[in-house]
Amino acid sequence: MSAADEEPLDVFAARRQKLADLRVAGIEPFPHAFANVETIASVRERHADLEPGDETDAHHRLAGRLAARRGQGKMAFLDLVDRSGRIQLQARIDELGPERMELLLGLDLGDLIGVDGLAFNSRRGELSLRLTDFQLLAKSLRPPPDKHHGLSDVETRFRHREADLLSNEEVRAVFIMRARMVSAIRHYLDGNGFIEVETPILQPLYGGAAARPFTTHHNALDRELYLRIAPELYLKRLIVGGLERVYEIGRLFRNEGVSHKHNPEFTTIEYYEAFADYMDVAARFEELLRSVTTEIGYEGPIDFQKPWHRETLAGSIESRTGIDILVHRDRESLAAAMKAKGLLVPETDTWPQLVDELVSKHVEPTLIEPTMLFDYPVEISPLAKRHREQDGLVERFEAFINGMEVANAFSELNDPDDQRARFEEQKALAASGDEEAQPYDEAYIHALEYGLPPTGGIGFGIDRMAMILTGQTTIREVVLFPAMRD
Repeated sequence: MSAADEEPLDVFAARRQKLADLRVAGIEPFPHAFANVETIASVRERHADLEPGDETDAHHRLAGRLAARRGQGKMAFLDLVDRSGRIQLQARIDELGPERMELLLGLDLGDLIGVDGLAFNSRRGELSLRLTDFQLLAKSLRPPPDKHHGLSDVETRFRHREADLLSNEEVRAVFIMRARMVSAIRHYLDGNGFIEVETPILQPLYGGAAARPFTTHHNALDRELYLRIAPELYLKRLIVGGLERVYEIGRLFRNEGVSHKHNPEFTTIEYYEAFADYMDVAARFEELLRSVTTEIGYEGPIDFQKPWHRETLAGSIESRTGIDILVHRDRESLAAAMKAKGLLVPETDTWPQLVDELVSKHVEPTLIEPTMLFDYPVEISPLAKRHREQDGLVERFEAFINGMEVANAFSELNDPDDQRARFEEQKALAASGDEEAQPYDEAYIHALEYGLPPTGGIGFGIDRMAMILTGQTTIREVVLFPAMRD
């Protein structure tokens, strides 16, 4: 039993008895609706200029959860909370009458109520609502978490997010900020000629990233399908189709580890722009984040208004490990160089996996300020266009903040013959044991043969960006219902 369930049985019994008494009295404890409700924040904004002791004839209708109660008898004060804030209610027996007053004072903390009343400012300067009427909207059978200590047990918070949101105002603020961030991203892209699209989540062939998929079975079609690991290949097919600027915000699924920055089900955005390359994408990405952080009023430690630091991938590895991956272009040579430096060399890793080991263990943790790493080896970038100046590289960058990758971008490979050859190379890697190699996607090659214009694209994690903008250190704090062990 979790901490959220560990309430004394007599508390539940008392609340259930009140529920029964309400029904006996002919009071519906779960009515269907309560129309024309305002938010507490809007009422506060309207009466922000009231002086202590000021009265008004402004009538308001609010709804929320009963959070506190003070006084009894002829006059009492109660606190009402909704998503936007808290307000004090004043209940008087001469206004409500003895029976209604008794009913109101008999409600439990956590009950949902709707109220009508007149706004006034108390002598202490607290905006309040003098009740003229009220209605029970939902009887709470489970007491809310302790108002002084909140809900602090991590396991309980994530398993019972509803209780976490009820008791921790700062948690509500995190998810409201996340929602505002997503809205601001859409606002920027919509304003710059992009259109939002939807591509399949259940896919006959996964692709667009290096990851292991979740597999499911479609009964009607009698075939195996995969939960998508990326929408990339479908989105580029839409560029082929002439949509030119597209984006998708949605869930991805990768059957891999759970950590402070990994959840198997997560949210990303990918957007693609015809007639652009990876440098254009880098400039737009910086512009987008400047726009988003300004719109949401971000005031954290990361300065998104200044240009990002830029390095090459090979240069970043060499400066931190002394190993030049462009010299050691085969597995045996790179493994020997790593061993000579005393670095871990997993015996089953391919050359691309060893490069990833160097980046993830020795480079990524050092990239705290916003940084972009450019120009990746072709072996680890099967969907990116070859570099126009340097053999063996592609036009790709990844973006990092707080020691964590947040984005991946390319000049998109649009030569169907080159793409076919890359897929063949990925098949060889898969045969050598790389479970994250790209599958061969003939439908995508078919689309490229119609002609994909020069295109730049990027994908970045909504969850990780929310971590950064809300100051969280684990992805579970920005995912409402994270994956949990039994």
